[in-house]
Amino acid sequence: MSLQKLHYKFTVFCVALIASSFLQAAEFPQKQINLVVPYGPGSAIDLVARSLAIGAEKSLGQTIVVENKVGAGGAIGTQYVMNKPADGYTIELVSVNPFVISSLTKSLAGNPQTDFSYIIRTTGYLMALAVRSDAPWKNINEFVQYAKANPGKVTYSSSGLVSTGNLNMEEFASLAGIKVTHIPMKSGSESNTALLGGHVDSLADAAWAPFEKDGKFRALMLFANERSPKYPQVPVPKDVVSANVQPGYLLIIGPKDMPKPVMKRLHDAFKAAMSDPAYVSVLEKFNLENLYLNSDDTKKAVMESIEPLGKMVTNLKIGAQ
Repeated sequence: MSLQKLHYKFTVFCVALIASSFLQAAEFPQKQINLVVPYGPGSAIDLVARSLAIGAEKSLGQTIVVENKVGAGGAIGTQYVMNKPADGYTIELVSVNPFVISSLTKSLAGNPQTDFSYIIRTTGYLMALAVRSDAPWKNINEFVQYAKANPGKVTYSSSGLVSTGNLNMEEFASLAGIKVTHIPMKSGSESNTALLGGHVDSLADAAWAPFEKDGKFRALMLFANERSPKYPQVPVPKDVVSANVQPGYLLIIGPKDMPKPVMKRLHDAFKAAMSDPAYVSVLEKFNLENLYLNSDDTKKAVMESIEPLGKMVTNLKIGAQ
């Protein structure tokens, strides 16, 4: 066979492949989409996912089923999604933390740079160091003073090892010169339950706001770089130890090599869902912030987050807890 004929056949093959990809995207979706949440049911992240699914279904014309796959700080659900076909029918709403775990331990057996498709960034969450309203500490200074006098006695829960709450609390404790004991949970809802039941003294997590509004929790400090207009009286770490924190955010991802048209279809549907009343009401309930980024900027944000968060984990020896 001549080179000319080979070139012609290769060209026809490439054109057919491209046409097939665009046809697939034009017809997408033709069946149910699974949206994996690697955290527990009832958590703030779970409720964000369910509200986004409601809105995105309206654009996509197909059912979106939220599937909770909990464990290893989000790594189990993320690994599950990584190994699925890149057809857009299995995607995930996740925080940046599993990528930090992966970069340090290779627990995902994958590379955040090359093994995932980044669809959209949605939400940022306002984390707090909170205690029960009947706790003896009325402010962060009293909390720190007690912890200094009683090393390791004060316990706190979070949604898991290497969660954003765990990272920021350990960083704050190190800078404040205190030692606290971490009790990791599987989700923010479990973290709340532990504090409500008196099983821990405090929590560092994102789903505290409804309990604060009900008068059950007291926020001693917000894990943010600026005071919140909603809680102007509550300090942030730089008010106490002159340090900034690593903010938490959520993004939607899929397996690597998802067709660009399919990614765009999903991106557009979830972007539209971010204006849906169901989603907006969840943001209000949990003091969450709309932090939209498109696909390219979402990937860039993840890559920029991994290094500082990874250094924090290494310096604090959090994996050795």
